[in-house]
Amino acid sequence: MSEPVLQGKDLSRFYSVKRGMFKPEAIVRALNGVTFELHSGKTLAVVGESGCGKSTLARLVTMIEDPSAGSLLIDGKPAHVGDKSLRSLVQIVFQNPYGSLNPRQKVGTILEEPLVINTRDDAATRRRKVEEMMTKVGLRPEHYDRYPHMFSGGQRQRIAIARALMLRPKVLVLDEPVSALDLSIQAQVLNLLMDLQKEMGLAYLFISHGLSVVRHIADEVMVMYLGRPVEMGTAESVFAHPKHPYTAALLSATPMADPEGKRERIQLQGELPSPLKPPAGCPFNPRCWRATEECRQAMPPLEGDEAQQFACYHPL
Repeated sequence: MSEPVLQGKDLSRFYSVKRGMFKPEAIVRALNGVTFELHSGKTLAVVGESGCGKSTLARLVTMIEDPSAGSLLIDGKPAHVGDKSLRSLVQIVFQNPYGSLNPRQKVGTILEEPLVINTRDDAATRRRKVEEMMTKVGLRPEHYDRYPHMFSGGQRQRIAIARALMLRPKVLVLDEPVSALDLSIQAQVLNLLMDLQKEMGLAYLFISHGLSVVRHIADEVMVMYLGRPVEMGTAESVFAHPKHPYTAALLSATPMADPEGKRERIQLQGELPSPLKPPAGCPFNPRCWRATEECRQAMPPLEGDEAQQFACYHPL
């Protein structure tokens, strides 16, 4: 297999939080030892509840922040904040197409901006490239002079995708890219992303809190809980035979397309623990119906084979 275009090894990101004038600072371990590889033409989905570390991982991959520990390689080279040579290789599509586009700029100006900043193309070349990309994402060239408010949510997300692709990146970070859209529009945007991936050989880091969308687009899945991966593997293995209780609980809450299909709903007790004071042992143990004293004492390592790995002493 070819070299991965994106590689993280033991990635961690810690933040210091002030708790008052006379109390010592607390450490929030937003990301705590994440290892993964992503190859061209493949999609790695990162799944979990709010607060699990998905967005922190996105900030590291897009070089907005450096990791506190571990290493990040993009196209085989170490990545750091401010590294302009690698920045164009990784672009991001945000969740909300209503908030990620400047309402005062025309679409053409929005799409030309990456070229103005990063290339020496003249105005005619920039316009040609923008119109080519607009066609690629299903927009018409006459949309060049229109403002974002003149488009639907699905069209705005197509504009956001086109902007992310203007510099021909190798990796797209998709941060909940369809969650703000209607279901029918979600399918259109997902199909567009899959077509673009096939045509351009793109690698996707797809961030989501729901598994229903991930099922259709992901090649591999990484399920995270409180900053740590608790299960990783091929989408086929994870969806067919989840090993970690948390993965099983997420899957049980996913709507099914088959009205005749039956699935036992797993009701998790309690809330996600505070990252300021994570529980000892396995971070999921306070909410897990299979937890034993062993789970409360020590952190289970990620074990398994190439198809599926899980961090659990009592897998399903």
